[in-house]
Amino acid sequence: MLVLRALGLGDLLAGVPALRALRRAYPAHELVLATPAELAPVVAATGAVDRLLPAAEPGRAVPRALDWTGPPPDVAVDLHGNGPPSHRLLAGLRPGKLMAFAHPGTPEIEGPPWYAEEHERDRWCRLLAAYGIDADPADLRLPRPTAPSPAPGAVVLHPGAGAPSRCWPVERYAAVAEALRARGRRVVVTGGADEGDLVARLAKLARLPDTDVFGGGLPYDRLSGLVAGARAVVSGDTGIAHLAVAHATPSVTLFGPVPPSRWGPPDHPRHRALWHPGPDGDPHGTETDPALLRIGTDDVLDALDVLDALGEAPAP
Repeated sequence: MLVLRALGLGDLLAGVPALRALRRAYPAHELVLATPAELAPVVAATGAVDRLLPAAEPGRAVPRALDWTGPPPDVAVDLHGNGPPSHRLLAGLRPGKLMAFAHPGTPEIEGPPWYAEEHERDRWCRLLAAYGIDADPADLRLPRPTAPSPAPGAVVLHPGAGAPSRCWPVERYAAVAEALRARGRRVVVTGGADEGDLVARLAKLARLPDTDVFGGGLPYDRLSGLVAGARAVVSGDTGIAHLAVAHATPSVTLFGPVPPSRWGPPDHPRHRALWHPGPDGDPHGTETDPALLRIGTDDVLDALDVLDALGEAPAP
């Protein structure tokens, strides 16, 4: 069985319920996931995938080709999107069965309709349900990481995201950091491999010591340990927010230009999704979205206060 989801960390984590449902539905098949090679540790942690097939294109595009060898797959599943490029990529391998959403550009491929407003986790579970496979959108948890946290009990601030339109102003993150440190909280900052300047700017504005700065893209085991051991994670709509959900770590996620109804955390008291409704923007835009700018530092601090009030009871 070949499954296509050649996207990022958050996309992979949102697809975990569907991957696990496929694993249960096809226990005797080798489940091969076409996804970026750097996500291998996350793929292994899902417990659903037998083999990773490296696949990626810049800008979240559909891979031009897949390095698939051997006979056609018995089953191919398009968890990448709903357009002709991903459909045709998989159909070109001549699978015995292709699971995909319907699209007018590929009328020869039958499937359920695509709903643009649907939550990402629900979308892929509904796709499988159309083929008689039960999937639970809440099946998101990952095993607790074996690596210890480099900053246990800290509040993690992650100012970056996949596009500038989803990045809350760094000055506001710095204000949150200063307020939390004034309360005696430890605050650390993280960032991806290409976000060194952003992380350094936040650290300078908030006057964080070098020991509390984790830039340059932490290896997955250290990032996973940091998130799992955190007091809370504060970020935009990006991969680390989904990792907090996977580890049942309290989180505050700042939304805009896309509402939480499509990418937000599950409805649970330990996860706070901040969103000031407005027209949808461009999730891949080059300027901070106006909806995100409507979120103030007090909104974030108030949300963290709510999480603190929940106490230290173990996560269910």
